[in-house]
Amino acid sequence: MKKKTKEENAQKLEEKRRALQIRERLKKKKPNFVRQESWRYVRLKESWRRPKGLDNKMRRKIKGWPATVNTGYRSPKKARGLHPSGYEEVLVRNPDDLEKIDPAFQVARIASTVGMKKKAQIILRASEKGIHVLNPPRTPEIPEETVEIEETEEKEKVEAEK
Repeated sequence: MKKKTKEENAQKLEEKRRALQIRERLKKKKPNFVRQESWRYVRLKESWRRPKGLDNKMRRKIKGWPATVNTGYRSPKKARGLHPSGYEEVLVRNPDDLEKIDPAFQVARIASTVGMKKKAQIILRASEKGIHVLNPPRTPEIPEETVEIEETEEKEKVEAEK
C-alpha cells in the first residue's frame, strides 16, 4: 500500500471541507419530510411514509402540499457519512478497534452496548493514540480500580503466553 503524501492529504481534506460546506447550504433549503396529514391526526406520527394513493395530493405534487423525498435533496458524495467536523466516524466496540483508526481522517464513536469498564479502557487507549472520541462517558473520572485491574490482567495474559 502506497503512503500518501502531505499534499494529497491536504487536497483530500480541502475537498471534504468544500463538500461539507455545500451539504450545510443544501440542508438549510431541504424541507422536513413529513408523513401526509400527520399534522391532522394525532395517531399518525411525522416519520416519513411515501404517499401511494391514486388521488393523493402529496404524491401528485399539488401546490400547497409538503414536498416529497427525491434524489435532488441528496448531499454531495464526498460529504456522505462524514461527521460535521469533517472526520469519518468509526464505531468502536472494544479497545482493539482503535488500532484501525487513522487520527488524521477518522474519529471514534463508542457503541451504545459497551459498558463502563470497557469505555474506560477505550478512552485511555484513545488518549494515548491521540484519537478523538465523539461520545465519551458522562462521568469524568474513570475509576482507578478498573484501570489497575485491566493492567494486571494484560500482564497476566502476556506472562501466560510466555
